[in-house]
Amino acid sequence: MLGASVACSNTCTNLFGSFCPTLTCYRQGGLQLKQLKRKNSVLASTKNSSSSYEVGGGYPELEWNQRTQNQNADSDTSSQRESLLKGGEQVISVLQEMITLLEDMNMDEESEKVAVELAAQGVIGKRVDEMESDFMVALDYMIHLAEKDQDDKRKSLLEVIKETVLSHLTKKCPPHVQVIGLLCRTPQKESRHELLRRVAAGGGAFKGENDLKIHIPGANLNDIANQADDLLESLETRPAVPDRRLLARLVLIREEARDMMGGGILDERNHRGFHTLPQPEVNFLTKLVALKPGKVVLDMIRNVMQGKDEGADNDEDDTADSDSVEFLGRTIVTGQKTLPVRPGMFLETVSRVLSGLYTGTDSGITAQHLEWVHKKTLQVLQEIAFG
Repeated sequence: MLGASVACSNTCTNLFGSFCPTLTCYRQGGLQLKQLKRKNSVLASTKNSSSSYEVGGGYPELEWNQRTQNQNADSDTSSQRESLLKGGEQVISVLQEMITLLEDMNMDEESEKVAVELAAQGVIGKRVDEMESDFMVALDYMIHLAEKDQDDKRKSLLEVIKETVLSHLTKKCPPHVQVIGLLCRTPQKESRHELLRRVAAGGGAFKGENDLKIHIPGANLNDIANQADDLLESLETRPAVPDRRLLARLVLIREEARDMMGGGILDERNHRGFHTLPQPEVNFLTKLVALKPGKVVLDMIRNVMQGKDEGADNDEDDTADSDSVEFLGRTIVTGQKTLPVRPGMFLETVSRVLSGLYTGTDSGITAQHLEWVHKKTLQVLQEIAFG
């Protein structure tokens, strides 16, 4: 884990180049861009002095709009580049200090992982109040590069830093937010249920693995479910989902917290507040209901939950769609912006349809089919979240 980072730790420049090689190219590109802009400005001023009537005139409106869009795109790229550079330097500084601490330790391969985690705790604990959002942006970018390069050691080291930062930030959050952070790091379903039970009982100090004491805050299950739902909504309303694993974990947390509440699926506190069902989820659910439960339906669910087929992210701008859809003999009009099928919204749709069937008299086979879909969707999300 540590070998890859120590080998490239002679200077800050070498570290920066090895952990984030693209950013060094950005620096050179930025310098060339500035020189090019300076050259263009000189040419423009020369042209202005010789023939002033040509400056700013003679361009069609379409070309002018295209030039404006290109300038805005360059501005966005420049700000992103500066953000990555600034955050990347902070990450390298943390890595250098960690390496300095680890050089003084005598350790074998077995104790290396624990030593790295302790070093991360010590270094980040002093700096967490000074860190800005650029740090996490650069850290995520470096992890992405390490994954792309298939460098497991570098990726593992950077992920230790990320987990440590998130752990420190979580402690400053309200109790129900802290609980969500704990649940996101708990892969076993039974362990999450036990954690929720203890949280609902008021929290406290408990013994974990290897007789380690774990302090669990007390929180309200409804607050946990609502907070997870709010985070879900902020992720799912974007044109592209940035982190499918995080999304799957939040869906599991929301559903498990709701499941432990008194009213279950019919509990009024679980109602998100919309009065019409989203059209993409309704269309997909209609396809599933029309097929016999089995491997084909399960594969369809898995593909959509992974962001494929009906769940694929849209690169184009969302468009309003107010067409009516008939589902289970009822006409549904959404009038909402069209988005791909999202895991959280899909399970919300299944729950709403199920609750409508339970309160009526026409449940039967359709309700059993939807219960099967709900159960299998949660199993697929468990695989995505912690697989």
